[in-house]
Amino acid sequence: MADQHDILKKVISHSKEYGFVFQSSEIYDGLSATYDYGQYGSELKNNIKEFWWKAMVQMHENIVGIDSAIFMHPTVWKASGHVDAFNDPLIDNKDSKKRYRADVLLEEHVAKIEGKIQKDVNKGAKKFGADFDETEFRATNPNVQRRQAQIDDLNKRMEQAFSGDDLEAIRDLIIDMEIKCPVSGTANWTEVRQFNLMFGTELGSVSGESATIYLRPETAQGIFVNYLNVQKTGRMKLPFGVAQIGKAFRNEIVARQFIFRMREFEQMEMQYFIQPGTQKEWYSYWKEARMAWHNALGFGSDNYRFHDHIKLAHYADAACDIEFNFPMGFKELEGIHSRTDFDLNAHQEFSGKNLTYFDPEKNERFVPYVIETSIGLDRVFLAVLAASYKEEELNDGTSRVVLRIPPPLAPIKAAIFPLTKKDGLPDKAREIMRLLQFDHSCQYEEKDSIGKRYRRQDAIGTPFCITVDHETLENDTVTIRERDTMQQERVSISKLPELLGESVGMKKLLNFSTTVSK
Repeated sequence: MADQHDILKKVISHSKEYGFVFQSSEIYDGLSATYDYGQYGSELKNNIKEFWWKAMVQMHENIVGIDSAIFMHPTVWKASGHVDAFNDPLIDNKDSKKRYRADVLLEEHVAKIEGKIQKDVNKGAKKFGADFDETEFRATNPNVQRRQAQIDDLNKRMEQAFSGDDLEAIRDLIIDMEIKCPVSGTANWTEVRQFNLMFGTELGSVSGESATIYLRPETAQGIFVNYLNVQKTGRMKLPFGVAQIGKAFRNEIVARQFIFRMREFEQMEMQYFIQPGTQKEWYSYWKEARMAWHNALGFGSDNYRFHDHIKLAHYADAACDIEFNFPMGFKELEGIHSRTDFDLNAHQEFSGKNLTYFDPEKNERFVPYVIETSIGLDRVFLAVLAASYKEEELNDGTSRVVLRIPPPLAPIKAAIFPLTKKDGLPDKAREIMRLLQFDHSCQYEEKDSIGKRYRRQDAIGTPFCITVDHETLENDTVTIRERDTMQQERVSISKLPELLGESVGMKKLLNFSTTVSK
């Protein structure tokens, strides 16, 4: 785990040094848990959004997109349950004065036990080699069985405590598990209490006459209140989905781990409206479809896993997370929820508007059920950076830091280098730049040696470097160097658009959609 935390520190440092992520308001000593995306970070972020949007909207005939306002009528949040129920259970350590989410402390404790089980499994695999049967080992090894029994018992007690909002039982669990503060090393805990996460503000210019409204804590409600508008204007038939990318705000008391948990963040959400009674089928479908989207990035299926919720939200009858193996361990990356008809029913009740759907085939009206997929854009960004960051020793005895970002997501797709600053090479390089930049983000660079320029582009994840030399002026060929293999090839300038299009185009990632389309 120490090595993993070292990776996080290196990713944070690399992000600052190479223009991916900066501390917000840094010249004023920064603002806690808020970050700005730099010149390469904003490009990577936009590419991730494009991949999600195209996979979700463009590749599905029955899913459309909207962009709703951040400010909404305050009754929206009363109807959704956020005013009364959008809370985190918090607990303080009296010695360190640090505050923690009680559920996170317990989940991390379970993760530590799971880590010990995995170590036993790895030892068994090493000992028995090709004859190793992991399923049998997990079912028969005494240490594994004992630890799994601990996990099962803890999960059962957690489910009872959280489902009943029993704060005393939650604290008892933390005490019984002998969970200690990471800072003080003591178990001197306060009582557990609930804290509402919404940011409140005022709408209006005259003090005392203004109305209290909230910065939206999620983008989903903007979809629900527009459900009828979209359904009617788009003549949408069930099942259909509405997607949205937008900012959300939560007053996180325990904001940490770089951009993993922030107070201002961006969500990519899709609400899929379905017939009541079909939610199990569609819940399973979207679990498969969303996992396929993640695996298309090529970081390895062993870095992802499903985690079923122990405590279901007030609106859900099923929920799970897709977790990613971040430098700080497996953490939530995306949530998939079967929201039933809670949201539309609630808005129908509070607004007095008829939000039912008329099915002409069955000649009946009903309130649709909803399957939600909700992914944190900033968390995907961090997952891509962490999985792509590599320190490599090369055959010539030198080393390099490279970001092996999937080429379609890379901030810069190609860098064009004139070998020297004279003899017409810069003019030729600029000509190639103009040829490619209509379709791809490109960068021109002529400073320093070719080797140093390669290293800079490796560090920002550029898939291809194109070098213009004197031979280029003779036969219109260039040397193209591939980031991951560092292999170099002489190609014709006329072939560059096709070569880059095949390698860095979004189609390369979107092909996965054909296996999950429905």
